[in-house]
Amino acid sequence: MMLNAYRVLDLTNERGFICGKILAELGADVIKIEQPGGDAARRYGPFWKDQADPEKSLSWFTQNIGKRGITLDLGSSEGRAIYRQLVKTADIIVESYPPRYLESLGLGYAACFRDNPGIILTSITAHGGEGPWKDYKAYDLQAQATSGTVYICGYPEEAPQSWGGQQAYYQAGLQAAVGIMLALWQREITGEGQFLSVSIREAMTVLTTNEAPIANWIEAQKIKQRWGSSQEDLSGGLLRWFYPCKDGYIIWRLAVGMMGHQTNALVAWMQKEGMSADLEKEVTDWKAIGLNTVEQPQISHWEEIFARFFITKTKAELFQEALKRSIVLFPMSTFGEVLENEQLRSRNYWVELRHPELGTTLQYPGAIFKSSVVPPTLLRRAPLIGEHNEEIYLKELGYSGEQLRRWMEIKVI
Repeated sequence: MMLNAYRVLDLTNERGFICGKILAELGADVIKIEQPGGDAARRYGPFWKDQADPEKSLSWFTQNIGKRGITLDLGSSEGRAIYRQLVKTADIIVESYPPRYLESLGLGYAACFRDNPGIILTSITAHGGEGPWKDYKAYDLQAQATSGTVYICGYPEEAPQSWGGQQAYYQAGLQAAVGIMLALWQREITGEGQFLSVSIREAMTVLTTNEAPIANWIEAQKIKQRWGSSQEDLSGGLLRWFYPCKDGYIIWRLAVGMMGHQTNALVAWMQKEGMSADLEKEVTDWKAIGLNTVEQPQISHWEEIFARFFITKTKAELFQEALKRSIVLFPMSTFGEVLENEQLRSRNYWVELRHPELGTTLQYPGAIFKSSVVPPTLLRRAPLIGEHNEEIYLKELGYSGEQLRRWMEIKVI
């Protein structure tokens, strides 16, 4: 296990859960620290069998897999003293509080460094710890919007659309995990830890700056338009990507020029079934076509003919025939189809984890990559509230059972 020598204290909420999850999947001992009574994110659905219960949140299950869990009130002086003992045993801290919150408790990076010079403290915040926006609150959608990502999503005649899921949080957590692993590598050289600041907004802005919109603006003050289900070709025309079929949608794009052999093959198939309309008359060889010489109405006309053919077939029929004819065409999977996908199953991507408290086994995504040297980490299901209090406080930190009972009574843990 790549990170099994390291311990992580996870103080995040939904803004940073994914970071700890990634580190746990790589073998680190990740201890999720919650307020007594449990994290607020446990109240987020969907829930197992629609039973609204903090111990049955499917969102909690998926984002905190592989972690151990304890409860601790950092707002109390005794809780802070216990936390400082934990810091001495840790290599990494990940937190997603507002800027300077831990400093206000006397638990910021300077204090942690005094207790443990090798500690790597990573802070995930909305906008970072500096600048005029540092104290502004923001949620996933706001981070997507202010990064410019939302502006380019959707259809040109409609309002912008967000990405599905909490993409800004996921991107920030992923980049935090990458930063932590680089900091661990540097610590091997210097022996000292460091403070890392991750901005959720900047994590999303990275995605936008890797796309053409920023370059278009810098070069020509040109605002990129939304494409909807199409994509802009190098010639400036719009080519459609998504087409409905009998049982869902497929992804295909008109191919011309040196890729035109694919469209030749598709038209031959359509002609065989009497559905090519006037395509073979208008174009005898799609390899000879350049889209820069074709007007957009003509492209749209061709795409409508292809669309009428696709709607008569199922996803499986289109995909299997496309493979035979060397046509780049893919089915758009539903979540149920993702679970049953033969490629993922052939690589043992899905793993089953037992939930004794539910009396069942649930399927989860497996390792994020496969190594030829290191075996995959054996994951545990997400922790119950305070599930590992005794294991960590008594067995690992050496506190007594009497101390633990007293702290529970006064809600320190």
